Amino acid sequence: MKVKVAILGCSGRMGRNLIQAAIEHESIELVGGSVRSTSSFVDFDLGELAGIGAIGAKTSVELTELLEADVFIDFTSIETTLENIEWCKKHNKALVIGTTGFSDEQVKTIEAAGQHIPVILAPNTSVGVNLLFKLLEITSKAIGDHTDIEIFEAHHRFKKDAPSGTAVKMGQVIADTLGRDLNKCAVYGREGITGERDKETIGFATVRAGDIVGEHTAFFADIGERLEITHKASSRMTFALGAMRAAFWLSEADNGYYDMQDVLGLK
Repeated sequence: MKVKVAILGCSGRMGRNLIQAAIEHESIELVGGSVRSTSSFVDFDLGELAGIGAIGAKTSVELTELLEADVFIDFTSIETTLENIEWCKKHNKALVIGTTGFSDEQVKTIEAAGQHIPVILAPNTSVGVNLLFKLLEITSKAIGDHTDIEIFEAHHRFKKDAPSGTAVKMGQVIADTLGRDLNKCAVYGREGITGERDKETIGFATVRAGDIVGEHTAFFADIGERLEITHKASSRMTFALGAMRAAFWLSEADNGYYDMQDVLGLK
């Protein structure tokens, strides 16, 4: 039996990769996707939208036309995602969220939605990146208190939030492992005479250029040696394939708030 999936905001770059990944996944049936009423792709075949030929499922403006879906996948915008959460709660639909840039209060809203529906919030659905998070936890336990920690990330020129949700999650994993408050110890860029580095800080550096899909590195630097843990994505399909894996897992989950660590059994 296949899991029926609908993709919210399916006409963008990521949306088209999600369409392709859903079509290629043997355990998923793509039943539709949503677009804005002003989109030129209203009532458009999803397969043709992704450039791989007609499949019969089409885009919709009204989410009520997608009620047959078991799981919804949302890589839209903060405002749209928050609206979609309320809709999914109302109609008892599971939701995978790949949107990034949420404030702490907005994350609490998403957490609370887990009391009503199964929901995954994943700043990065790549399997490799989520293994990276686990490696960061292990490394932080071993040497985090003895090293200077810096996080570097690079993305394409079109990305709207900075630092990336993945970079923030990296910092959060490290800070939580070391018993630090990321809101207090994070340093987002440096300029001028800053004085010597505070040992407790976690630094972030951001690059936005060209068509970089996504690169993330955590530096653990001591005197005489440096450990670097890096993940590089060369295609958005890695995120799309991970999202399908999350959707399939979520279809059998109880109501609750989850992340990709749950999906991959890394907790």
